[in-house]
Amino acid sequence: MTKNLPKKREYQELIETIGSLLQQARQKTFQVINNVLVRTYWEIGRLIVEYENNAGEKAEYGGKLFEKIAADLRKVYGKGFSRSNVIYMRLLYLKYQKSQTLSDQLSWSHYVGLLGVTDDLTRTFYEKECVANRWSVRELERQINSMLFERLALSRDKKGILKLAGKGQVIIQAQDVVKDPYVLEFLGIPEKHQLSEKEIEQKVIDNMQAFLLELGKGFSFVARQFRMTLNNQHFRVDLVFYHRILKCFVLMDLKLGKIAHQDIGQMNMYLNYFKKEEMAADDNEPIGIVLGAEKDHVLVEYALGGISNKLFASKYRLELPDKELLQKAVEQIVACEKEATRHVAT
Repeated sequence: MTKNLPKKREYQELIETIGSLLQQARQKTFQVINNVLVRTYWEIGRLIVEYENNAGEKAEYGGKLFEKIAADLRKVYGKGFSRSNVIYMRLLYLKYQKSQTLSDQLSWSHYVGLLGVTDDLTRTFYEKECVANRWSVRELERQINSMLFERLALSRDKKGILKLAGKGQVIIQAQDVVKDPYVLEFLGIPEKHQLSEKEIEQKVIDNMQAFLLELGKGFSFVARQFRMTLNNQHFRVDLVFYHRILKCFVLMDLKLGKIAHQDIGQMNMYLNYFKKEEMAADDNEPIGIVLGAEKDHVLVEYALGGISNKLFASKYRLELPDKELLQKAVEQIVACEKEATRHVAT
């Protein structure tokens, strides 16, 4: 009988192949059900808007129409028809009046998160990034709450902001992967709590998945405390990543306080070392980011002056940024650009 038993390795391969097929089938089934659900809710939203237009009902969120629709649907069809859900169904139709613009990659929960973003340009950015990076609902919420669009937009002019909103984050050069500030609220460290640089580094390692999400698309973790030896002296860079889109190493040093000119000089030395000792033949030049709790913009400007390496200095925050301040800053950029364009025209 033992001769008739399948070989252990071949049998294990059979079970794994069957398991893989079942997983794929379940995923496809879930995706099909989700797509039908989203498009059904879109149709419900369309019917509600048409009823409002024909019956002359006012679509006031404080009114009783949505509450009545939700209650009547619950009586017949059960859960899933809360007042807020009905409001989002209507809003889904208003914001995506062509059903073809709905993505098959996004769930109803994704769309609820996106519909909470009132500005159309900003919502378009998050939608494109969500699809491109396959964010979970939780990851999407985190990026919206950390004001990712606004933080990226602050480094761009009006045309750059419109491009960012229309196409998502397009990574072509080193500047495209750098943020200022980086938001590290997921570390769970109070803003005024004192930790050592090693403790912050360990917190980052312990929350690497969330940190990679904050860094953005294309980053892969390589090493921590990467050692470099020059003339029998040992130096260590805190974190090393590889960026698969730019095809280069990204070195990062974490600083507890304000970024000093010595920190920038040290990172410049690390970059020179990597260019000579670590780069493969098909690698591009490495990027260096000095990440500190504070930075003096004038000092950083002078410290970076004349450096040919791709070196950047950014701040990190341990709490979510003030939403209104960031929004106002982006609005000011757009307003200034419009004013400059008007003066050129006249």
